Amino acid sequence: MAQPYLRFEKISVVFPGVRALDKVSFAAHAGQVHALMGENGAGKSTLLKVLSGVNRTTEGALWVDGQRHVFANAREALREGVAIIYQELTLSPNMSVAENLLLGQLPTRGGFVDRRRLKERALTILQDLGEGAIHPSTKVRELSIGQQQMIEIGRALLRDARVIAFDEPTSSLSVQETRQLKRIVARLRDEGRVVLYVTHRMEEVFEMCDAVTIFRDGRHIRTHEQMATLTQDQLVSEMVGRDIDDVYGYRPRETGEIALQVDAIEGRGVSTPVSFAVKKGEVFGLFGLVGAGRSELLRLVCGVETPKAGSVTFNGITRRFKSPGEAIRAGIAMCPEDRKSQGIFPVASVADNLNISCRRFFKRLGVFRHPGRERRNAQDYIQKLSVKTPSHRAPIGKLSGGNQQKVILARWLAEEIDLFVMDEPTRGIDVGARRDIYGLLYALAERGKSVVVISSDLAEVSSICDRIAVMRDGALVEVVERDEATPERLLGLALPA
Repeated sequence: MAQPYLRFEKISVVFPGVRALDKVSFAAHAGQVHALMGENGAGKSTLLKVLSGVNRTTEGALWVDGQRHVFANAREALREGVAIIYQELTLSPNMSVAENLLLGQLPTRGGFVDRRRLKERALTILQDLGEGAIHPSTKVRELSIGQQQMIEIGRALLRDARVIAFDEPTSSLSVQETRQLKRIVARLRDEGRVVLYVTHRMEEVFEMCDAVTIFRDGRHIRTHEQMATLTQDQLVSEMVGRDIDDVYGYRPRETGEIALQVDAIEGRGVSTPVSFAVKKGEVFGLFGLVGAGRSELLRLVCGVETPKAGSVTFNGITRRFKSPGEAIRAGIAMCPEDRKSQGIFPVASVADNLNISCRRFFKRLGVFRHPGRERRNAQDYIQKLSVKTPSHRAPIGKLSGGNQQKVILARWLAEEIDLFVMDEPTRGIDVGARRDIYGLLYALAERGKSVVVISSDLAEVSSICDRIAVMRDGALVEVVERDEATPERLLGLALPA
């Protein structure tokens, strides 16, 4: 095989008290899609930050096209043809799509931005991305998470980079957008570029990638240069250091009476009156393509948005929640899809994030905070949910996605919650942490709680849910029993007729 275009040589990164990477060495070749696999916290993102100049190495060397480099920042990396597309978006929400796409290389005329050329170039890249329906002047904040992800990808493609790294690129994409991304990645490989591909979705690794490097606890475990002889079981075992027979681990159980009854509800994103029911002890799935109205429906139920019509009956009481706070006091909590901007306070501690809602239970004389009780509550749930954190005082933003999700769950477990709404609960979470999250959801259902899982992951909803409601174009199409919920049937119901 030819000399590698990209090579990591004994790369180590040490933060205070943490060795994030420990002498990692491997290479990637031009015209190759090279997967990086490992649990959250295994070192994949740290390595990408070394490649992009965000993190400096403690020791080791980075080689690009035969030249040794130490990038001081992302601008230097881009100059050398290295672009990183992170899972956490870096777009400017109040700027237009066109401005975000060409930020840093806006076309000018007479010292001013040439709006006509800006629009033309943006339209070209949007069509190339399969997002031709998006108008270049649309503000990024008005787009779905999946559309924003595609804009992030388009921005990297415009830089004409020779090395492009994708960090969980399909975690927010619809089925159609995922197909388009796969075509883009195949084209980049055919053009002779190096593509590093970080994902937790096994099917993508075997479908799209030519080689895979496995990380565990900041170390390079193994690189498979050929995928033909590699099995999924072997890959999972090497990632987690143990065998995981079934990541979903479905646990059947008896369900009880109806806990939530939604009747003819309408509102933003829900164009047709929707009715459904969720039982006590049930894991109820809500599946659909991006834009189908899944999240919007539950936002209407949980008081995040005000419905135009319809009613919600919960635990025998019919009401219309005016705010999420009202829903929480009634026993309904929603864990949002976008953990970073809607679910956590990144710079606050794990303890503060966990106690933020239930703090009223620990006040002295009903007025004053009780730090000792709050600390004990946080430590108790950190232990119960096996949250991997240096301490309860650590900033939650430093934790992996799976551990952040556990803290959000712990927040509601400490409350008096009977209905848990989980919007994309395992987005960007590794296989080991996903199994832990599923186990927690089953445990809640076994205690008689109701769980609603909103997901665009076909395998997930068909494997963990007792029933699945399928949405399309703002309407509920059908509720499917678990025994009949094949991926083919669910996708057939979700796709436009």
